[in-house]
Amino acid sequence: MTTAKSAARAATDSPVFRTIARIGYVVLGVVHIVIGGIAISVATGAAGEADQGGAMRAIRDTPAGVLLLWAIVLGLTALAVWQVAEAFLERNADSKKKWGYRVKYAGTAVAYLAIAFTALVYALGGSSDSSQSSQSLSARLMDSPGGLFVLILIGLIVLAIGIAFIVRGFTRAFEKRLELPHGVARKGIVTFGVVGYVAKGIAVAVTGVLFVVAAFTHDPEAAGGLDGALHSLAGLPLGSVILWVVAVGLIVYGVFCFARARYARM
Repeated sequence: MTTAKSAARAATDSPVFRTIARIGYVVLGVVHIVIGGIAISVATGAAGEADQGGAMRAIRDTPAGVLLLWAIVLGLTALAVWQVAEAFLERNADSKKKWGYRVKYAGTAVAYLAIAFTALVYALGGSSDSSQSSQSLSARLMDSPGGLFVLILIGLIVLAIGIAFIVRGFTRAFEKRLELPHGVARKGIVTFGVVGYVAKGIAVAVTGVLFVVAAFTHDPEAAGGLDGALHSLAGLPLGSVILWVVAVGLIVYGVFCFARARYARM
């Protein structure tokens, strides 16, 4: 543990590594803006895959897109390592809170690495379908002993993460991790954070609900990942309006990530 903490301390003390980790927030913002843009096209009736895979495909099709994909891989991997380092260095006096923070850091690191891996696949010329992957996972779980329970548990965990995003937005808890300027700039960044966190939370929460629905209906196709969640929103009464709001919120979250790159406490 001492060696791990020493490595974590060395990483957080490195100005170069800290800069690369901040770039991670920038590219994370780019990914969310692209997903939000695809979601808007879905809201208008156009085809599109509004998830990480769809975002990476859209990025790859732009000039210098492959270079940007490699920047996403590097930046988000560095950001994931930073989260792991934060987990090792967490020193909250309350043991329960300390381990709660460590679990949060570890979960965030896994999420960043998942996006980085998707970017890597596309940077190398491959492709992925997160909706199909979610459906395949659901089908395998349904065919295994105790699989339905696991699928429901996955759905509830994802739902809880979505709710946590919403709560974090409304309570403005994200401010604790930022060194914000004063005045109008601070108000603008906080507003973007609130809107962005709530919008992302809604999208993630619906994704979790779809896993639970898939389990209870024994229909693996119901679990469609983030893309399936956004398409489900479009199918609700006033769904196009709801999807527009969430899509714009994801774009706002992306812009907030740009501010986070500048003002995050690192």
